[in-house]
Amino acid sequence: MESSEAVSGFAALAQETRLNALRLLVRNEPHGLPAGEVARQLDVPQNTLSTHLSVLSNAGLITSLREGRSIIYRAKLEQIQTLVLHLLRDCCNGRPELCGPLADDLMKTCSSKECC
Repeated sequence: MESSEAVSGFAALAQETRLNALRLLVRNEPHGLPAGEVARQLDVPQNTLSTHLSVLSNAGLITSLREGRSIIYRAKLEQIQTLVLHLLRDCCNGRPELCGPLADDLMKTCSSKECC
Protein backbone atom coordinates (compact mmCIF):
# COMPACT_ATOMS: atom_id res chain seq x y z
CA MET A 1 0.00 0.00 0.00
CA GLU A 2 1.28 3.40 -0.96
CA SER A 3 1.43 6.06 1.75
CA SER A 4 -1.02 8.23 -0.19
CA GLU A 5 -3.58 5.38 -0.14
CA ALA A 6 -3.08 4.97 3.61
CA VAL A 7 -3.54 8.69 4.19
CA SER A 8 -6.75 8.63 2.13
CA GLY A 9 -8.07 5.66 4.12
CA PHE A 10 -7.25 7.11 7.51
CA ALA A 11 -8.59 10.53 6.49
CA ALA A 12 -11.89 8.91 5.49
CA LEU A 13 -12.11 7.29 8.92
CA ALA A 14 -11.28 10.49 10.79
CA GLN A 15 -14.96 11.42 10.99
CA GLU A 16 -17.43 9.81 13.39
CA THR A 17 -20.28 9.08 10.98
CA ARG A 18 -17.95 7.50 8.42
CA LEU A 19 -16.23 5.42 11.08
CA ASN A 20 -19.59 4.24 12.41
CA ALA A 21 -20.81 3.47 8.88
CA LEU A 22 -17.75 1.37 8.13
CA ARG A 23 -18.05 -0.51 11.42
CA LEU A 24 -21.72 -1.20 10.68
CA LEU A 25 -20.89 -2.49 7.21
CA VAL A 26 -18.14 -4.73 8.59
CA ARG A 27 -20.62 -6.23 11.05
CA ASN A 28 -22.98 -6.97 8.17
CA GLU A 29 -20.55 -8.78 5.94
CA PRO A 30 -20.83 -10.64 3.65
CA HIS A 31 -24.28 -9.40 2.64
CA GLY A 32 -23.88 -5.66 3.16
CA LEU A 33 -26.70 -3.20 3.73
CA PRO A 34 -28.85 -0.94 1.59
CA ALA A 35 -27.99 2.74 1.95
CA GLY A 36 -31.38 3.48 3.51
CA GLU A 37 -30.81 0.88 6.22
CA VAL A 38 -27.37 2.31 7.00
CA ALA A 39 -28.95 5.76 7.32
CA ARG A 40 -31.71 4.40 9.56
CA GLN A 41 -29.39 2.49 11.87
CA LEU A 42 -27.03 5.44 12.21
CA ASP A 43 -29.88 7.97 12.46
CA VAL A 44 -28.36 10.09 9.69
CA PRO A 45 -30.29 11.81 6.87
CA GLN A 46 -29.92 9.86 3.63
CA ASN A 47 -28.42 12.77 1.69
CA THR A 48 -25.80 13.31 4.42
CA LEU A 49 -25.01 9.60 4.51
CA SER A 50 -24.60 9.54 0.73
CA THR A 51 -21.74 12.04 1.04
CA HIS A 52 -20.07 9.97 3.75
CA LEU A 53 -20.43 6.74 1.78
CA SER A 54 -18.89 8.46 -1.21
CA VAL A 55 -15.83 9.43 0.83
CA LEU A 56 -15.45 5.84 2.08
CA SER A 57 -15.86 4.52 -1.45
CA ASN A 58 -13.29 6.96 -2.87
CA ALA A 59 -10.86 5.80 -0.18
CA GLY A 60 -11.39 2.20 -1.34
CA LEU A 61 -12.87 1.02 1.96
CA ILE A 62 -16.36 0.13 0.71
CA THR A 63 -18.01 -0.97 -2.49
CA SER A 64 -21.55 -0.64 -3.79
CA LEU A 65 -23.78 -2.67 -6.05
CA ARG A 66 -27.17 -1.70 -7.41
CA GLU A 67 -29.87 -4.29 -6.75
CA GLY A 68 -33.13 -3.11 -8.26
CA ARG A 69 -33.93 0.25 -6.71
CA SER A 70 -31.49 -0.23 -3.82
CA ILE A 71 -27.77 0.30 -3.59
CA ILE A 72 -26.12 -2.29 -1.36
CA TYR A 73 -22.93 -1.19 0.38
CA ARG A 74 -20.29 -3.63 1.58
CA ALA A 75 -17.03 -3.23 3.45
CA LYS A 76 -13.90 -4.16 1.53
CA LEU A 77 -12.37 -6.31 4.25
CA GLU A 78 -9.11 -6.96 2.41
CA GLN A 79 -8.54 -3.24 1.91
CA ILE A 80 -9.30 -2.54 5.58
CA GLN A 81 -6.86 -5.26 6.60
CA THR A 82 -4.21 -3.80 4.30
CA LEU A 83 -4.76 -0.35 5.83
CA VAL A 84 -4.40 -1.63 9.40
CA LEU A 85 -1.34 -3.71 8.52
CA HIS A 86 0.22 -0.67 6.84
CA LEU A 87 -0.07 1.16 10.15
CA LEU A 88 1.38 -1.75 12.14
CA ARG A 89 4.00 -2.94 9.64
CA ASP A 90 6.98 -1.57 11.55
CA CYS A 91 5.58 -1.80 15.07
CA CYS A 92 7.97 -4.53 16.14
CA ASN A 93 11.12 -3.06 14.62
CA GLY A 94 12.50 -6.58 14.29
CA ARG A 95 11.56 -7.47 17.88
CA PRO A 96 8.40 -9.61 17.84
CA GLU A 97 8.09 -9.53 21.63
CA LEU A 98 7.12 -5.85 21.37
CA CYS A 99 4.02 -6.68 19.33
CA GLY A 100 3.02 -9.74 21.34
CA PRO A 101 0.61 -7.84 23.61
CA LEU A 102 -0.95 -6.12 20.59
CA ALA A 103 -1.43 -9.43 18.79
CA ASP A 104 -2.90 -10.99 21.93
CA ASP A 105 -5.39 -8.12 22.31
CA LEU A 106 -6.41 -8.42 18.66
CA MET A 107 -7.01 -12.15 19.02
CA LYS A 108 -9.09 -11.65 22.19
CA THR A 109 -11.17 -8.95 20.52
CA CYS A 110 -11.78 -11.01 17.38
CA SER A 111 -12.79 -14.06 19.37
CA SER A 112 -15.30 -12.08 21.42
CA LYS A 113 -18.58 -10.44 20.48
CA GLU A 114 -16.76 -7.06 20.37
CA CYS A 115 -15.39 -7.94 16.96
CA CYS A 116 -17.72 -8.06 14.01
